[in-house]
Amino acid sequence: MTNLATFLVRAARKHGGRVAVRESEAVMTYAELDDASARLAALLSAGGVRPGDRVALVIPNVVSFPVAYYGILRAGAVVVPVNPLLRAREMAFVLRDSGARTVVTSPMAADEATRAAAATGAGSLVMGSAAFDAGLRAASPVPGADDRAPGDTAVILYTSGTTGTPKGAELTHGNLISNTVTAAETLLTVGRDDVLFGGLPLFHAFGQTCALNATIVAGAALTLLPRFDPREALEIMRRDRVTVFLGVPTMYTALLRTGIPGGGAPSRLRLAVSGGSALPVEVLHTFEQDFGVVVLEGYGLSETSPVASFNPPDRPRKPGSIGLPVRGVEMALMSPDGTPVRPGDVGEIAIRGENVMKGYWNRPEATAEAFRDGWFHSGDLARADEEGFYFIVDRKKDLIIRGGYNVYPREIEEVLYEHPAVAEAAVVGVRHDLHGEEVAAVIVPREGSRVTADQIRAFVRARVAPYKYPRIVRFTDELPKGATGKILKRDITVEGPDR
Repeated sequence: MTNLATFLVRAARKHGGRVAVRESEAVMTYAELDDASARLAALLSAGGVRPGDRVALVIPNVVSFPVAYYGILRAGAVVVPVNPLLRAREMAFVLRDSGARTVVTSPMAADEATRAAAATGAGSLVMGSAAFDAGLRAASPVPGADDRAPGDTAVILYTSGTTGTPKGAELTHGNLISNTVTAAETLLTVGRDDVLFGGLPLFHAFGQTCALNATIVAGAALTLLPRFDPREALEIMRRDRVTVFLGVPTMYTALLRTGIPGGGAPSRLRLAVSGGSALPVEVLHTFEQDFGVVVLEGYGLSETSPVASFNPPDRPRKPGSIGLPVRGVEMALMSPDGTPVRPGDVGEIAIRGENVMKGYWNRPEATAEAFRDGWFHSGDLARADEEGFYFIVDRKKDLIIRGGYNVYPREIEEVLYEHPAVAEAAVVGVRHDLHGEEVAAVIVPREGSRVTADQIRAFVRARVAPYKYPRIVRFTDELPKGATGKILKRDITVEGPDR
């Protein structure tokens, strides 16, 4: 029997006086985090929460998040993390779908969260309120953590809903324990003297496994940033002597756009990790040069806890590659009929192993569609080289078919990022009467740069096959992004005639 929260219980015994988590002036030691989460577990149980019940967690990246996260797990309940930037109506969908009994929130997100709770008949606890604080002080901390089996659900992560309404991926205690230990020990090689940057949203799988849980496993420290701002991030990295930076590609481009020579990188920074979406190779090289640190890329999904592959730190990394399958994980490239593709060909990434979810919550049809012959099908297209390193080509659903030819947006985006006037870029398909789809590029220019659509077209046309370059080029001040900083292509609208 086991429980993901046992990591915290053990860490508190070994490192009670050490800092576990901080956000601005708020600091919690391991002993304080252990005590507060144990009292919250008691408070939830006293309020009728039973093992297996779902409890929604609506808190930004502040110290109360890990208190609530481990408190819910210690009570034997299931954590349902919710983006605190959602509106009540959006939150209510997640609460209804998961059958959440209670919502735990904080003052910053309380208005929308309590409205959503009221609309669905769920109870609510507002951490930091007078009533909550009094109840927490009066509660008797529960010893240890409720016994759970490896196959019991620990967390339900709701996907972004790019293909319809969000689905809840059920991650078990076994999934998360395996992936966390693998990330901490073999990928990030975290030690007790490390300080990890916590700018990734903790309601997301990347932030939970690689930042929060990996920190606790190692007895390290996590320094939080509630909402990513590149200048504030640099200041935190210097102030708290961060050693491991975890980010998504848009965070890397934002840091480079600060204009600070060398980024003002902290001297203790030893490793940078990128995930969530493809990091343009040009951005990777520039960041490494400016910050003097190696960037290692990995790959994963909410459904895989999330890490499925990574560039191993003990081997030469390959820029642009998502690396090799991690410990306890198998990956393969499949053709549409479910058979393996030939070496060197593009195929859909399929995954199986200790990290793969047990299914989508109350969605047997969606689960059956995602799993075929024991493999989880990711929807991502990739190819592998002779050493087994995987290279993402694109999302299966992002593929553009122009006049019968396949155009992979990522390939064109890589070229665009090589242009000195391009800060950010997204390539999408636009319906076209003659070709079926046309290639369109939406670009955020670098500050102070001047570039025309014709110049962009000429730059790309000189580097790719004639059918691939973007006939449509648009400029914008910013691209739409999700909570993790991933560019949301579904929210990009390209209108008007070609220029």
